[in-house]
Amino acid sequence: MIMSPQTPRPHHRDDKEFMSTLAKGLAVLGAFGRERPTMTLSEAAQIAGLSRAAARRVLRTLTALGYVEQNGHVFSLAPRTVELGFAYLSTQSWVDRAVPLMRELSERLGESCSAAILQGTEIVYVARITARRIMSTALAVGSRLPAFHTALGRAQLGYLDEAEIWRRLMSLRMEAFTPYTIIDVHALFDRVKSDQEQGFSIVDEELERGLRALAVPVLDRSGQAVTAINLSTHSTRTTRNEMRDKFLPELNRIATQLSASLGI
Repeated sequence: MIMSPQTPRPHHRDDKEFMSTLAKGLAVLGAFGRERPTMTLSEAAQIAGLSRAAARRVLRTLTALGYVEQNGHVFSLAPRTVELGFAYLSTQSWVDRAVPLMRELSERLGESCSAAILQGTEIVYVARITARRIMSTALAVGSRLPAFHTALGRAQLGYLDEAEIWRRLMSLRMEAFTPYTIIDVHALFDRVKSDQEQGFSIVDEELERGLRALAVPVLDRSGQAVTAINLSTHSTRTTRNEMRDKFLPELNRIATQLSASLGI
């Protein structure tokens, strides 16, 4: 579960404690992914926004530390990078509490159940119980999807300050994944806020044809979203009204248990 490369915000440049070298290393690590399992030096430099000299130093360091492997002119992630993702999960005790609840619900309803955290303009899956293959691309812990076009993302985005929602929206390059994808930024902002007000989000075939999902946030004591959990189904199998009637109470029950039992 590696972070996506993100350009540091401008105020970081004025922070004397900010380590630009570490940021460059994380940017290169984040450049690898499902679509880019391997990269050349030039590709890493371009994607991470670094000079070739800086990318070379970063890759040599990551290789020496065991996080990257080199085969000729091609670089790839080494198995040691898995430690970074599991180190995070090991600090999130709520994940251990959530998995058995999610598994029971998934088996009883016959639908896939997932939990994800919000990271920038993406969600990162931290737990997933698969009942049926819904999406054409298999999802697993560590997988990323666009937050504004997923129920798991919208269920959390509304708890951010409005200025922050707009900042993330305006950083996106809008892409229509299906004919139903909302690509108007004002419409997306309104949908995020309305989902926050109603306490759940439904995304209907916006990310992939046939995929329908409902998600609810898990809130901490201050009322902020820590994560979100969802149930996903095929549009031919469950209507939106059925999701509200059948899925929503079950997800709210788990979200309430997590918030109460963990004291988060």
